[in-house]
Amino acid sequence: MIDVKTSVSALALAGATALLPMAAGAQTTLRLDEVAVGELDPAKATDYADSILMFNAYDTLLLPTRGGGGMAPHLAESWAAAGTTFTFTLRDDVAFASGNPLTAADVVFSYDRLIALGQGFSHLFRDHVASVEATGDRTVVFTLNQPYAPFLAGLTRLQIVDSATVLANLEDGDFGDLGDYGQAFLSANAAGTGAYAVTAHNPQEETTFARNDGYFLPFDGAAPDVVRLRYGLEGATVRTLIARGEHDIASQWLPPEIVRGIAEGDGTQLLLESGTGGFYIKLNTQKPPLDDVHCRRALAYALDYASVLALVQVTDEVAQGQPANGPLPVGMLGSDPGLAYPGQDMDRAQQELEACAYAPGDHTLEISWIAEVPIEERFALLMQSNFQQLGFGTEVVRVPWALFTERATSVESTPHISQLFVNSTTPDPDALVYNMYHSTVAGTWQSVEWLQNDDVDRLLEAGRAELDQDARAAIYQELGALLVDLQPTIYAYETQSVFPASSRVTAPSLSDPAQSYLVNGMNFMFRHMSVE
Repeated sequence: MIDVKTSVSALALAGATALLPMAAGAQTTLRLDEVAVGELDPAKATDYADSILMFNAYDTLLLPTRGGGGMAPHLAESWAAAGTTFTFTLRDDVAFASGNPLTAADVVFSYDRLIALGQGFSHLFRDHVASVEATGDRTVVFTLNQPYAPFLAGLTRLQIVDSATVLANLEDGDFGDLGDYGQAFLSANAAGTGAYAVTAHNPQEETTFARNDGYFLPFDGAAPDVVRLRYGLEGATVRTLIARGEHDIASQWLPPEIVRGIAEGDGTQLLLESGTGGFYIKLNTQKPPLDDVHCRRALAYALDYASVLALVQVTDEVAQGQPANGPLPVGMLGSDPGLAYPGQDMDRAQQELEACAYAPGDHTLEISWIAEVPIEERFALLMQSNFQQLGFGTEVVRVPWALFTERATSVESTPHISQLFVNSTTPDPDALVYNMYHSTVAGTWQSVEWLQNDDVDRLLEAGRAELDQDARAAIYQELGALLVDLQPTIYAYETQSVFPASSRVTAPSLSDPAQSYLVNGMNFMFRHMSVE
């Protein structure tokens, strides 16, 4: 049915990863774990485990500058901007795992596929890019509909796929001559230029990688030859495996006491990732009594922030969070060190409550916590105690993630209070705050505040349209101050992800801020790690 298969070189067939050269001598193996499932299709990948897969098996036109702001060349050796037109010149020394050379046509194919499937990070481009055109083998031109400052940062989420390999592995589907657009193939196989090739993939159990010694950039130190990314391991299991020397890096989702227990063992260390997001206590601004700003402020003053931070303290020196003073973490464009850091103040809470139109005793606040994130139950019980001191009735509700996302689709079913860890998906502040606070995105899991505010919308739109970085920083600082005043969210803390690890691993991006990326999961590029 799909005739396009017959025109593709045999080099593009599945299994081409076997052509990759392996390092001579004894192989080194890196073993780590994450929460299931691992999505391998770059047009669908979104979460942390997916990001680890993407940033190792695939490459993008640009990468953020390590340890700082701005963007740096990657698959594109250079780019030029003229108004709303961006022209990228590709490197001439890059090949896919199949051996096929990277071309501008692959970039266009990857973009078209992302938009056609309409999943993953397609929202970063869908309403902003007018056209993408290959004007030569190594030149690709993006034309935007209007000035859009987050565009370059968004390219960190456009993984480039080997179009020939995908076209050789189409199955029947809804996309005409393109069949299923390679969805079945790319859900089980990678077709990228990445530093590591996927050799096996079970999204519920494990993904294995082999080092691509033909990669176009050098590897750091003794980068691993083989990587095993395992999914869904229990905390006790991880602790035992690390103690036995059978595991190297644990996920960030372990309770603090498990992390502490691992850290107290011999031959271990704690790796850190910060500056990408925070823990947000989201208040439903359209549901009484929290449709009154004074009630929202009362809750914010009543929260015992010191106890919140104590719950995520791992050791005397390391915690899974640090104080937050607004929506943007320190180091991100537009974060404002001049904003005051909140603290519990019951007198101020009572003053705000007196200005609220509702009597607290007339309302029961539903405090939800995500079933898959057990530490949120502890936060919920703390909030219950704090808010009951103001006279509110409270109900703590355990909500599985799938049900939470469903409940988030309407004001009525969205809880009064929701708890969410949100990280920036690109190195741009827009990626963190637009999808939480613009009125048009209400009803998604990130925007359970249901905020409808013209001034917030205006600033978010101005931040997208302004191309000068200093001017953008000022816009986001103004936005941060406004959000703190409106209090649709209680900014509990900035997240610092803590990964218990074996001392046999060296990971500069997870231990040295000067070598870190401000993007969720990007610090797990295996080529930047060393294994003894």
